Amino acid sequence: MKEDKLRNNFNMEKSDEEILILSARQPYLFGILLDRYQDAFIRKAEFVLRNREDAEDVVQETFAKIYANAERFRVQEGASFSSWGYKILLNTSFTRYQKIKKHRNSVFNPDPEWYEVMADTNTKQFEKKELKNYIISVLSKMPEHLSKVLRLHFIEGRPQEEIAKIEGVSIGAIKTRVHRAKKEFRKINAVICN
Repeated sequence: MKEDKLRNNFNMEKSDEEILILSARQPYLFGILLDRYQDAFIRKAEFVLRNREDAEDVVQETFAKIYANAERFRVQEGASFSSWGYKILLNTSFTRYQKIKKHRNSVFNPDPEWYEVMADTNTKQFEKKELKNYIISVLSKMPEHLSKVLRLHFIEGRPQEEIAKIEGVSIGAIKTRVHRAKKEFRKINAVICN
């Protein structure tokens, strides 16, 4: 009873980041984050996995990872609990998708952002396998430093911070590269489609 009352008070007053920090000492507070994000996480995971049960499993695993790594989270400009949580969710979802794909011999399911990068008029004409080949073809026509960043971020689902470490540059430099890479991808795509 006391914990429910405290949870309700915290739910209204505290930010996600504050609740995450406090939940290390008061684990019942983590339930607030579950209440806030569970439905949205399931919808996102189900979009990637195309299966409700797998999505629910991934969300459970995601919350376990978030809780287990709560002490690693640092509030930074442009990085909220929400963005951090979604990145963990997407990485977990894509890892699960790859395992399912191996077992079911499924076809490529590109990140929704690929559709944003590609010209809308031509996206619908490709089946998923053809789309994968097409994306690889466009990437091969791009400068290596730009195509590598797109591969790491969108296909492998790596966070920009990790890519920055791999490339030995700042996160700001990676954000700039991702922006330039998307622009270059659109330009090459437009040339191919015309």
